[in-house]
Amino acid sequence: MTSRNVRTSFCPRSGAAVLVVAGALLMAGCSGGAPADPGTGSATPSQSASPSVSPTPTPTPSAVYKPADASGPAQNVPVPVLPEVAKTETKEGAEAFTKYWFEHLNYAYQTGNVSTVQAMTSPDCEYCNNIINSLTTNYQDGRWLAGGRLTVPAATTTFEKSSDGNYQVVIQVLQDTLTYYQPGGGEFRQATKPSNTGNVLLVDFAESNWRVNGLHPLR
Repeated sequence: MTSRNVRTSFCPRSGAAVLVVAGALLMAGCSGGAPADPGTGSATPSQSASPSVSPTPTPTPSAVYKPADASGPAQNVPVPVLPEVAKTETKEGAEAFTKYWFEHLNYAYQTGNVSTVQAMTSPDCEYCNNIINSLTTNYQDGRWLAGGRLTVPAATTTFEKSSDGNYQVVIQVLQDTLTYYQPGGGEFRQATKPSNTGNVLLVDFAESNWRVNGLHPLR
C-alpha cells in the first residue's frame, strides 16, 4: 500500500499574541507537525461535512472497553461527551471545544467511525479531511488501527477573531505510536512513531455550534 504523510505550512494571522503562546509550547518540547495522517495513496476533501453535530453513536452501556491490538480492533470505545461550556462562544468554550474535537478524532482513530468529527469539520480544512479520509481507508477490508491515542495537554486562545472570522487556538498535541493491522493480525505498513507537536486550530461559531476550519502545524 502506498502511503504519504501530509504536512501543511502555517502562516500566523493574529500577530504577536499567538506567537508568544506558540513559543511557550515549543519551548516545552513540541516539534512542528500535526496528528499523524494514517496514510493512503490519495486523499480527497470530504464533501459531507456540516457545521451541526450529527447523532453520536452509543456503545453498549454495560460493555467493557478493550483497546485494539493484534487480535482485533478496539471494542466498546467510550463516546466523548460535549462539555456545557463548549456550547458557548467564549474563550473557555473555544478551548473546551478544541479538546472535545480531538477526543472525537481520537475516537475515530480507535473505531474508524469518522461521522462525528467529520460533522464538526469544514470541508475547507484540507489537513483535517486528509486524516478523516485516510482513517476511513485504513479501516476498509477488515483492517484496523491500534494505539495512536491523542491527548491535548494545552489549548489556549486570545479569543480575538481574525479578519477571516476564525478564532485561533494554539494547542500541544501528543500522539502515541500508531500500528496498522490487517486480518490475521499482521501489520500492513510500518508503525507511526509517537509525536509531540504544536499546532494552531482555526475555529468559528455559527448556528450555536463550533466548527473546525483549519489545522496548521507550528514551524
